[in-house]
Amino acid sequence: MKNKLKILLAEDDPNLGMLLQEYLIAKNYEVELAKDGNEGLDMFLSGENFDMCLLDVMMPKKDGFSLAKEIRLKDPEIPIIFLTAKSMKEDTIQGFKSGADDYITKPFSMEELLMRIAAIFRRVNKQEPESAPESYTIGTYIFDTVGLKLSLNELSTKLTTKESELLKLFCQNQNKPVSRSFALKLIWGDDSYFNARSMDVYITKLRKHLKGDENIKILNLHGEGFKLITR
Repeated sequence: MKNKLKILLAEDDPNLGMLLQEYLIAKNYEVELAKDGNEGLDMFLSGENFDMCLLDVMMPKKDGFSLAKEIRLKDPEIPIIFLTAKSMKEDTIQGFKSGADDYITKPFSMEELLMRIAAIFRRVNKQEPESAPESYTIGTYIFDTVGLKLSLNELSTKLTTKESELLKLFCQNQNKPVSRSFALKLIWGDDSYFNARSMDVYITKLRKHLKGDENIKILNLHGEGFKLITR
């Protein structure tokens, strides 16, 4: 089995930081989250071997540009991507002068960030993380993520794209809580009220699809999200 590529994420916005960390972990990266520039430097100098740094520019105690310069003193070759709300040309230039390999302006899509990360790893000849499984066992069901099929014995149900994406997220976190906000932002793009109601409809549909095995449950976790129970 390949080792997961390890990313240092320095982001002072706790909600965005946790969302990015959870998303990248779901994509088979290992991610350490620092809440400010000083903590980011301490993590980088702790002896852990990071393969990439994602650095917010506007952070307390030490900004991303200063952090990048100090990281470069320790490792001149490690790829660095800046995450920032700034979009002025001068800031972009300063970012690259500070050692950036790439520069992405908030708000950005998770997919775009993922593609930029993958492109840099390809360029520096780092192996990409292993692909997610093409099928999952959910109790007595088999879930084919490629064919979007849920099978029980000889019976198969064709899932919609949204049903499949949601079930795949639950399968990647079987018996673990999945936050409502994370699921909404990952699959629907934002956590608006309308999208939340839409997701509830899909949760109901998945429960019906899985009712053939009484040991399988999708639980509502009040104030937190959902959990797929398979035991």
